[in-house]
Amino acid sequence: MGKGERFYADIMSVHPEVTGSCNFVSVRLTNGERFNFIVDFGLFQETDYIEQNKKLWFKPYNINFAIVTHAHADHIGRLPFLVKKGYRGCIYTTDDTKTIMAPALYDSARVLKENAKKYKERPLYTESDVKGVLSLVRGCGFNQWYSVNDHVDIMFFGNGHLYGAAMVLVKIKDDRERKIYILFTGDYNNKNLFFDLKSIPQWVYGLPLTIVQESTYGYMNSWEKEETFADNVLRCIKRGGTAVVPVLANGRMQEVLYVLRNMQDDGRLSTDVAIYVDGKLGINYTNMVKNGIVYVKEEMRDFLPSNVTFVDKSTRSRILQSEEAKIIVTTSGMGSHGPAQTYIPAYITKKNALIQFTSYVAEGTLGREIKDIPKGNEIKIRGVIYRKMADVEYTNEFSSHAKADEMISFLQKFEKLNLVLVNHGEAEVKDIFAKRILREVDAKSVAVLGQYFYRVNPYGLVTSKSTKFL
Repeated sequence: MGKGERFYADIMSVHPEVTGSCNFVSVRLTNGERFNFIVDFGLFQETDYIEQNKKLWFKPYNINFAIVTHAHADHIGRLPFLVKKGYRGCIYTTDDTKTIMAPALYDSARVLKENAKKYKERPLYTESDVKGVLSLVRGCGFNQWYSVNDHVDIMFFGNGHLYGAAMVLVKIKDDRERKIYILFTGDYNNKNLFFDLKSIPQWVYGLPLTIVQESTYGYMNSWEKEETFADNVLRCIKRGGTAVVPVLANGRMQEVLYVLRNMQDDGRLSTDVAIYVDGKLGINYTNMVKNGIVYVKEEMRDFLPSNVTFVDKSTRSRILQSEEAKIIVTTSGMGSHGPAQTYIPAYITKKNALIQFTSYVAEGTLGREIKDIPKGNEIKIRGVIYRKMADVEYTNEFSSHAKADEMISFLQKFEKLNLVLVNHGEAEVKDIFAKRILREVDAKSVAVLGQYFYRVNPYGLVTSKSTKFL
């Protein structure tokens, strides 16, 4: 066995496309000792993989520790299931992610309970499993080393994807001379309206690195971003209609409200137009941002439109009966959960209405179903047949993911890239982006995570072998 090969890390991905994020790493030390860890453990949301939520591809007690990059459900949503099956190790994340994980996971448990009741199944996990997760979470600051065990240190770097989101550098040590460095980008963005990013320390750019790089928008450049939201909403309001805006509770709801506030400030949107906000989890996060419970810039805590009204079950029926022109910002972003399940059927048959999606809609979600059905055709929602007459629009302008050119610029800053592993994207997009990295980034090797695991040592890629988690 060649130099350094007795000390290596095997890196695998157990999510083939976008949701269900989980990277599995198995380390072998020179003395033969082994240990394993995971980065993220999220829910699958694509129809083709939804049943995989009930499966594990490794024994929970064989995982020594876990790392979380951010608190979206497709990155943390299966952690309670892992605990339910026996995991008891530490879960490392940033302080703000620790704060916002609790409401996210309790909401996930509630949704899973409702779905299980509907299909007469047992829920994937319960609130007691969520409590188990929260007891294991250790919050960390940015840009400082944390010792996980005798052989692993980790450091979190700023990431614009979401409040508390991070990239994480994992340093694996066999002896003083030999180290393996792996940087996991998580869902990466180079900016955020609500907070300033802490810079990556300059010395990091000189490390011999393997980078696990997301690729959600690996097919698109930043200058191709759409900006249609404001025009779509204003067109709907002008004709006296209702604009239903499904949003992600954490991040997207607050950004959409900020844009509506700006539309009021510059005179495009009258303050006489009612703006309603619905979704308990989204309102919870909105209040966290407004009250500074998570870090945001002081000036961004004042982001709400002047005439916003928070809605609950007791007031929802009044909103639905109102014929006024109005804007309803509601969870969930893909339309399949939360109050969106009520608003979409109520307005999809109205010619003067708009249903404006603001995020990626996965296969099998209500948002994707509506997208794929032409206007005027019938659609079945929760057993009831409706005719799609409303305008249904989709925009990527609110995306919290960096675009391909921005990700390439990020990778080009690193001086000693041993390997770039592309993950978290639709299969075709991962291939497109990997080929672009090969052309534009000075990296020894570029590969796509999914069907293969990759063995790396301190000097770079050792080998790849076929694996099949799904």
